[in-house]
Amino acid sequence: MIDRLESIARRYREIEQEMGRPEVASDHEKVTRLAREQRSLREIVEAYDAYRRARTEMESAREMLRHEKDVEMQEYMRSEERRAAEQVALLEEKLKVLLLPKDPNDDRDVVVEIQGAEGGDEAALFAADLFRMYTRWAEKKGWKVDVVDASPTGIGGFDKISFEVHGQGAYSQLKYEGGVHRVQRVPKTEAQGRIHTSAATVSVLPEADPVEVELKPDDLEIKASTSTGPGGQSVNTTYSAIRITHKPTGLVVSIQDEKSQLQNKEKAMRVLRARLYEMKLAEQQEAIGAQRRGMVRTGNRSEKIRTYNFKDNRVTDHRINLTLHKLDRVMAGDLDDLVSALIAAERAAQLNGGPDGQA
Repeated sequence: MIDRLESIARRYREIEQEMGRPEVASDHEKVTRLAREQRSLREIVEAYDAYRRARTEMESAREMLRHEKDVEMQEYMRSEERRAAEQVALLEEKLKVLLLPKDPNDDRDVVVEIQGAEGGDEAALFAADLFRMYTRWAEKKGWKVDVVDASPTGIGGFDKISFEVHGQGAYSQLKYEGGVHRVQRVPKTEAQGRIHTSAATVSVLPEADPVEVELKPDDLEIKASTSTGPGGQSVNTTYSAIRITHKPTGLVVSIQDEKSQLQNKEKAMRVLRARLYEMKLAEQQEAIGAQRRGMVRTGNRSEKIRTYNFKDNRVTDHRINLTLHKLDRVMAGDLDDLVSALIAAERAAQLNGGPDGQA
């Protein structure tokens, strides 16, 4: 473990030196890659520095105790040795976790797509509830949410809504939200007071850098049109809406959220890159094989991951069999307990030689 930590600390120092070179500082793409790599190593390097300091303090106290004759000073040095030894043990455990294989996408921004599934109007209303839940959670985290595209219904729901989340570590936590979210409640549209079950799908895509997903002009069909739906006269009468078709894959992205055609085009290109990057990741996972896929980190839209029961104020995550009786707080954006438990379960599986771990 120490050899690996020394290697990481060396690489961290190399990155610092490299980023200070003028020819690198002027290369935006290289600086972006180096900065992301440096961020991914920083916590390990800081923990390793603290571990080395604690070991030095422990060994120093032990050495001084060997030569100390005064009884009171001996007792003091023993307490210092115990304190430092406890710190060493804690930091060793922390470093073991930090050295687990890390998702290279964890520091990326995210594109989230929520879509009403089974349940008609109630599914669309639930999609809107999920969007508000994630928005409130993002606000608590200091992340920025930017709506990319939305298809609202007449009663306050969304057939589909796509949005970007920008912020440190956004993907590292939002990635656990991909899948089918099921709701059990009395719909606003139900006069009889019967509980209905409906669902919405959530897809979480890491945003890709332009250098990672090259979009060749010949592969793109770009069309502009007037926007539809709410937005005011200036939106509806100018050719600001953008529709991009990626001819090799058939993927289509339509954006009309902004008044500016250029802004809509930039958003559409980011979403298209994210979807192509997701396809690339899925192909890599298939090649790696089922035994190396994460235990709970799934973006599969067909897999039911969570049930929200409003009558009992209960939320259950089916991947780790966790039930919390605080659905009201979860819907208000208090997702930390759920996500922390999912992260802990994945780390435990890795430490035990499970998916992505070392057997």
